[in-house]
Amino acid sequence: MRDISITIPAVALRGMTILPGMVAHFDVSRERSIKAVEEAMMGEQNIFLVTQRDVEDDDPQIDDLYHIGILAKIKQVIKMQHGIVRILVEGEKRAELLGFVESKPFLLAEVSLLEAEDEEYSTEVKEGMLRAVQETYRRYAALNPKAGKEFLHQVSETKDADKLMDLIVNNLPVYYEEKQKYLEAVTIEERYEVLMELLLSEINIISIKKDFQEKVKQRVDKNQKEYLLREQMKVIREELGEDNTESDADQFLQALKKIKAKKDVKEKIKKEIDRFKNIGTNSSESAVARGYIETLLELPWDKASKDNKDLKNAAKVLDDDHYGLEKVKERMLEFLAVRNLTSKGESPIICLVGPPGTGKTSIARSVARALDKEYVRICLGGVRDEAEIRGHRRTYVGAMPGRIATGLRTAGVKNPLMLLDEIDKVSSDYKGDTSSALLEVLDAEQNSRFRDHYVEIPIDLSEVLFIATANSAQDIPRPLLDRMELIEVSSYTENEKMHIAKEHLVRKQIKKNGLKKDQLSISEEALSMVIRGYTREAGVRSLERKLGEICRKAAREIYEGNKKKVTVTKKNLEQFLGKEKYTFDMAGKTDEIGIVRGLAWTSVGGDTLEIEVNVMPGKGEFKLTGQLGDVMKESAQAGISYIRSVSEKFDIPKEFFKENDIHIHIPEGAVPKDGPSAGITMATAMLSAITKKKVRADVAMTGEITLRGRVLPIGGLKEKTLAAKNAGIKTICVPKKNEKDMDEIPGEIKNGLKIVYVETMEDVLDTAFV
Repeated sequence: MRDISITIPAVALRGMTILPGMVAHFDVSRERSIKAVEEAMMGEQNIFLVTQRDVEDDDPQIDDLYHIGILAKIKQVIKMQHGIVRILVEGEKRAELLGFVESKPFLLAEVSLLEAEDEEYSTEVKEGMLRAVQETYRRYAALNPKAGKEFLHQVSETKDADKLMDLIVNNLPVYYEEKQKYLEAVTIEERYEVLMELLLSEINIISIKKDFQEKVKQRVDKNQKEYLLREQMKVIREELGEDNTESDADQFLQALKKIKAKKDVKEKIKKEIDRFKNIGTNSSESAVARGYIETLLELPWDKASKDNKDLKNAAKVLDDDHYGLEKVKERMLEFLAVRNLTSKGESPIICLVGPPGTGKTSIARSVARALDKEYVRICLGGVRDEAEIRGHRRTYVGAMPGRIATGLRTAGVKNPLMLLDEIDKVSSDYKGDTSSALLEVLDAEQNSRFRDHYVEIPIDLSEVLFIATANSAQDIPRPLLDRMELIEVSSYTENEKMHIAKEHLVRKQIKKNGLKKDQLSISEEALSMVIRGYTREAGVRSLERKLGEICRKAAREIYEGNKKKVTVTKKNLEQFLGKEKYTFDMAGKTDEIGIVRGLAWTSVGGDTLEIEVNVMPGKGEFKLTGQLGDVMKESAQAGISYIRSVSEKFDIPKEFFKENDIHIHIPEGAVPKDGPSAGITMATAMLSAITKKKVRADVAMTGEITLRGRVLPIGGLKEKTLAAKNAGIKTICVPKKNEKDMDEIPGEIKNGLKIVYVETMEDVLDTAFV
């Protein structure tokens, strides 16, 4: 060997080794490498390529590189996107890296060319090497089909052992570390040994891989064979009538004998079972048919439970579970009496309408318990798809029966009590009108033959006791409302809430929070304070939550060992619930001009609101503020028209309405207000402001006004009267036509209130003006 030392630009390669005679391209992105290529192109286009040991190293030093590299000729340079340069090179000679002359702006390496001297090997030795390599490569090519016939022919035709070895290594699919070993072998003998080791290693690897593949193939073939044999066995069993589906069908037939149903229903189910027998087990239709038959068999066609006919027991259960709600209890007992007399009787469809938390859902549960009926609750809030009621047609994937049929299936009898909760909140969309689908369910003339799209056989719903609940009757579609008997569940009075809390809620929350009866006591004064100062609602839901909060705090004190018993009184209530949240807007103490107290109904009970009117010099403008709805605006317009029509009677100058502005305001401007019951209140306030007459502070009123001053009836009288009492009002003006409604309001609400029944505005003004 003779060493020739030269200085040349160098590039460190990552993850590749280039061999003599090898033409390859690679991308360079490091700035030093790009500058080294540019420097080489300015000269004789020679460059030294050396492989770095760690692929991830971005700034390799001399110790991080292999010491043997390749002197290559740059054939082509292409500039790519994002500052990347692609280079085509041809490897020429091995060279040893002696060191770096410069490292910036590019690597300038001092290398020694390694040229093998004329090696003294006989022709026989070289020929032996050549034939050994060719034969070994043929073995490799025989195992590896990717080697290619053309390249195998090229290997067979090459007669120079040196060139042959370089040619084979360049085409072997091995890692760059293996190629680096070959590059570092300088003599022909060393290269021969490295190449033969590589070829024999590759032959072993491919043989092992083929053995694994053969084993996997045998296993797959075995599984495939077993699958085919099983399928053949199934066919044979079907031919012999011994198929597994027969046993399923037999079970269905046995179940069919046990169910109580009419003859036509049984015939239909029998037909479906016969059809199921003829369907192949692998067919997707088999699972659909099985599900359908199971549904039909589980429906309670003629299976009914026996009702408890004891009226006294029913009355006791209803009284135990609920305080008040006399009309609802009375209606249920009437139904039971009719049922006992007629032995069947038509099941009524009852709709309980009232604010949230007033016990509508729980009373339905109590009725079921009183009558010993199965109880099924169906929540209709937000249901938009008609198929939820009528079921999906069986042609659809994932079809299932509707909620009514599923409810009967769950109950297991055809005469359960079915609660349709939140019936006012069903909605409609492109999938159908849900409320219209309910018409057939709730119509006594039609529901004896209710047809569910999935079940297809008519279902008798005539014996189901339907009870619906709603917060507002106005939101129930008119045709649906027409099929139900409305029972109003009105707001609870403070006294009723007190009874409910003492008899039900406190006991329930003590048990729910893991306490014993003797570990917590709440005084009546504290309960009254919770009802008045910490809740504002028509029902008792918030009250129950507040009692639960007291119980949780008491449970913590007892568990931590501080106390054995907790007593809640008016004095220490604030420690459990914090500051009072609500205060009643009490009646004013002084009579004022242009301020009148009105009575309003809200979804959480009654309330009082002051209406204020100011009269100012202006251009005859009429202004309304306080976020009023259209109905209240129209009531105000009707009121001012009435006042103008009777202006002479009250000595109001003719020019008054042209020269003055009238401003009506209802406080709490952020709260929307609307409803047909504030007409007389606004008219009284306006007339007071115009005539400068004072209005009594202890008077409140409700009623709508006409242009001629007549007073029209209103709704929500119990809630309004209760609100007036809580606000300390002494006298209330109520439309004469509502006198019959006042008879139904408990005496505890009316006690202490003077009720004036008014027919015209004159009656209102006689009571209201000082």
